[in-house]
Amino acid sequence: MMVLVDTGVWSLAFRRRQLQPGERAIVGQLQSLILDGNACMTGVIRQEILSGIKHQQQYDNLRERLRAFDDLATTQQDHEVAAEMFNMCRNQGVQGSHIDFLICAVAYHYDIPIFAVDGDFIQYASHLPIRLYPIDNAPDRL
Repeated sequence: MMVLVDTGVWSLAFRRRQLQPGERAIVGQLQSLILDGNACMTGVIRQEILSGIKHQQQYDNLRERLRAFDDLATTQQDHEVAAEMFNMCRNQGVQGSHIDFLICAVAYHYDIPIFAVDGDFIQYASHLPIRLYPIDNAPDRL
């Protein structure tokens, strides 16, 4: 089963600092998805991961590592559905970024779960027809 891995999960995997036990469990799940060929991303997730890197060599190295993963294609309809999802959530008092709602729309389009540590996705999932990938040994999103 393919899983759309959100930026926060990728960021944990690429961190240089010592990870907490719950974070290590999440990175372990990502590693399993990668080894099984089930981890995927979108262009906006790739862009978020690569944005803000200060040193060109670090950027180049990370860009090369991420090239192992194809981006799920997004369509005009995905962007329209993302806008609808944004509006649906806003009408329920739930706010989020346009990128988050595009990620939700792509996951909905491909009928795949989102692997996210961002607690906002829990709120989105209570109002939208999306699924979240369960986090083992770390019941709360970070």
